[in-house]
Amino acid sequence: MPSEQWTHPEPGDGPAAVAAQPSPEQVIAGLRATSEGGAELTQLLTPEGERVPSPQFDKYVEDIDAEALRGLYRDMVLVRRADREANAMQRQGQLGIWVPLLGQEAAQIGSGRALKPNDMAFPSYREHGVAYARGVDMKDLLGIFRCTDHSGWDYQRHGFHPYTIVIGNQVLNAAGYAMGQKFEGKVGDDDGEATICYFGDGATSQGDVHEGFVWAAVYDAPLVFFCQNNQWAISEPTERQSRLPLYQRARGYGFPGIRVDGNDVLACLAVSRWALDECRHGNGPVLIEAFTYRMDAHTTTDDPTRYRLSDELEEWKLKDPIERVRAFLARGGYADQAYFDSVQADADAFAADLREYTFNMPEPPPDRIFSNVYAEGNPVLEAQREEFLSYLDGFVSAGEH
Repeated sequence: MPSEQWTHPEPGDGPAAVAAQPSPEQVIAGLRATSEGGAELTQLLTPEGERVPSPQFDKYVEDIDAEALRGLYRDMVLVRRADREANAMQRQGQLGIWVPLLGQEAAQIGSGRALKPNDMAFPSYREHGVAYARGVDMKDLLGIFRCTDHSGWDYQRHGFHPYTIVIGNQVLNAAGYAMGQKFEGKVGDDDGEATICYFGDGATSQGDVHEGFVWAAVYDAPLVFFCQNNQWAISEPTERQSRLPLYQRARGYGFPGIRVDGNDVLACLAVSRWALDECRHGNGPVLIEAFTYRMDAHTTTDDPTRYRLSDELEEWKLKDPIERVRAFLARGGYADQAYFDSVQADADAFAADLREYTFNMPEPPPDRIFSNVYAEGNPVLEAQREEFLSYLDGFVSAGEH
């Protein structure tokens, strides 16, 4: 059957489905119109590493020469290697849990590198690549998953908010922050500020996300909603979340939506730069659907073999975000094997450093949980702190631990 979305179309968009209820084939055809995400997909690098010209978006990556593209490649390799090391450390009992990003490196590095220093990013709990792009030491991420920290970085200095575990809640936080940027007159020209908020396809079914859409739209907030559609909301596929491709939901709120190849770092960079530019000039918000795939489990507590087929995973391996950049660099003579080997060596050293730090991570003092709760002193909190420490001292004096 044709690869048309199952929906009531806008005038001129083509016929709607004739059945009152879509068949599974119709739903899948609509949401995955082709294996690459449909005719509306923005792509600058094919899975084979071939450059695709784009009259609309080429200008947003005019500065990305061979050296810059090698840098993006290196970013993705290092982030993937760190992700694999953290996954292994969780299996060895060094981390309580880990949330893999395998397969989503291009979406995160591309969008993260599009941000300017004064922009703010609001992550969920999988945006390790964005954290890296924002200059956050990846060692500071590990404390969250070792259960010793809520977040270990200065979010204002890095322009990167602490991780949010509650599904979709960061969208409300981001909407409020972006509204503040608008109210304070920090938008309107090239030097304007913008905010980007990350969430997954499953989060689009949460009320918080839709409330964020409403508020951002009504107040023209400079907010880029960046949905990483990795096809699986834990164990539920995208077709159980929406009858429309997710980027088209923006239409109902009155702002533009766009679908980009989430495995194409160059396209993710270009589209994110465009969207952020729209926002910083006062034309926001914008919804980006990065059409990608989660190559690993939802978290290390998940078993994806219980709900998805191995042939689907094998198909997406052919669209690996790192391999397509490697192919482009090699085909164009922009990098040789020695370069690729040096990047891999850097990645291995990067992972070894993270591993050494994790195995020797100091335990935080007990009163750490009372630090930075309020900007100024609070007598009630101080009383609770003293009571808690006195309670712990009682065990020490009794010879217990």
